[in-house]
Amino acid sequence: MRTSALSWPVSALADALAPWLPGVRVEVAPEIDSSNSELMRRARAGALAATLLVAEIQNAGRGRLGRRWHSDAAAAGAALTFSLGLPLAPRGDWSGLSLAVGLSLAEALHPDIRLKWPNDLWWQGRKLAGILVETAGAGEPGAPRGVVVGVGINIAPLADEGFRTAPAWLQALLPGIDAPAALLRVAAPLARALRDFEQQGFAPLAARFNARDALAGQRLRLSDGSEGQGEGVDASGALQLRTPAGLRTVHSAEVSVRPAAEA
Repeated sequence: MRTSALSWPVSALADALAPWLPGVRVEVAPEIDSSNSELMRRARAGALAATLLVAEIQNAGRGRLGRRWHSDAAAAGAALTFSLGLPLAPRGDWSGLSLAVGLSLAEALHPDIRLKWPNDLWWQGRKLAGILVETAGAGEPGAPRGVVVGVGINIAPLADEGFRTAPAWLQALLPGIDAPAALLRVAAPLARALRDFEQQGFAPLAARFNARDALAGQRLRLSDGSEGQGEGVDASGALQLRTPAGLRTVHSAEVSVRPAAEA
């Protein structure tokens, strides 16, 4: 097992998270299959205690729709990968949770970062970060469920791995920032956003999300082949797509969306 190559502010992170996650555990894994997979295993076993798990290296990382999110020794420090697990019991439905997470990250990092529905952060038309939200334990209506929020942020330029479009990296926006500093910057706002979502849902955030919407006004193509113009999101977080047949409401589980020119 590797030892940690970076200096992580574990105590400062725990202190910053405590107002929203009392007793939170902060852990750093020098190498792991996937930070999300590890916390989901704990959640399914009933271990719902709030935990922030940082993965310096992932050898079986996952993104949305089963896509690969992999980091190896050569990339250690070039990306920040972490998962935040906690019990959550929203008063309403779960719609828009990944959008609330993305908005929190973008607002904590830089005003120029845009949001690509439903779960990516963009800068200058390139992916800067991705989000994977998973839940475990249906339970009784209104009972808490185990929620794991996985985040991957590119910190420094990544080696060419055959990307169709080269990804963006945070140091281009914030010169000198490293993965531990980026985590300290986003962790507490993320915890606060999750607690706010628990009480209020996504609706109060829709206007702020739309102000950063990278797809608004663009011609979009959905994975089912249909096309239209992006018109922001509604109060539930659903994408609004203007088509020749009228306004179509698109939910995150239905489609993959990218600008039509890139499809």
